[in-house]
Amino acid sequence: MATTQYVAMALSVVVLLASMISVELGISIAVVEIILGIAAGNLLHLPTPAWLTFLASFGSIVLTFLAGAEVDPGVLRDKLNESLVIGGLSFLLPFAGGLLVTHYGLGWDWRAAEIGGIALSTTPLAVVYAVLVETGLNQAEIGKTIMAATFVTDFGTAAALSALFLTPNLWMIPFVLVSVALIVVMPRLEGWFFARYGNRVIEPELKGAFAALFLLMYLGERAQSHAVLLAFLLGLALARTFERRRVEQQRFRVVAFALLTPFFFIRSGMNVSLPAVWANLGLLALLLVVKLTFKFVGVYPFARRWVRQHASYTTLLMSTGLTFGTISATYGLNAGYTDATAMKLARTAPTR
Repeated sequence: MATTQYVAMALSVVVLLASMISVELGISIAVVEIILGIAAGNLLHLPTPAWLTFLASFGSIVLTFLAGAEVDPGVLRDKLNESLVIGGLSFLLPFAGGLLVTHYGLGWDWRAAEIGGIALSTTPLAVVYAVLVETGLNQAEIGKTIMAATFVTDFGTAAALSALFLTPNLWMIPFVLVSVALIVVMPRLEGWFFARYGNRVIEPELKGAFAALFLLMYLGERAQSHAVLLAFLLGLALARTFERRRVEQQRFRVVAFALLTPFFFIRSGMNVSLPAVWANLGLLALLLVVKLTFKFVGVYPFARRWVRQHASYTTLLMSTGLTFGTISATYGLNAGYTDATAMKLARTAPTR
């Protein structure tokens, strides 16, 4: 049996190799880490211990938070129509297309088809942000527009998942109230907190942000919801703070990309079952074509209108999938609408 130390040692080597391969080949680190994660899970048969699952989950939250912090509120206001149209259609058309194809074409019942449509509609904020940071586009207007549009897409995905499958409980009240309080209060603490605790080697600023994100994760879990989108909104609320304090932003990004991001992507790859993919290759190819087709129809024409120079890149980036696709498949699995094979297939959506 692989010990905790052995798994940590093996994955640290995988993380290092992924970085070297990414630099040498000029391929996105996210793609390399997912591929090596698949190899680690299927060839080395490394288990997925609880600590890895936790780090990966927290990594997705932190990346989403940083994505929100990168979006200039002024750009968001100026590009609101573009973000709403591109992001809205990026969700709506793949959801409707996936729903109809899986129900009428594949014979899935309506509940399973709804899960399929939701899983095919997603665009992962964490993946989009990681790729934009690598390319440097996160600082450009086009990158901020893409992140805002991606948020709209994931908001639609989360809303559909909540409306169709989630059963609210009493924890939803403190989850919403605490989230609103954090979004409203934290930006207003900047002057006092940084004057009192800032510029210290023990980094109280990062610890405060981590504490807020852990709180959102805990309450989201108890409310049977997810903290991803609220983490984005919290980051967006703190965007002006990060803009004024670039050193703290850079330190936050270093922690995320050195420790959390690799385990997020590698763990995603480890959860892909190659035998399940091979046994269902035809189904996987069909679902992939459905997703790419409806994403292209929904995104590309309007990307050509508003971001002509980056229309193809925007369309491809918004056709990726990972975080919410897996979340959707998990809800379907827990509710008995899908099986473990469908869960594993949901993790094989393309990333770029």
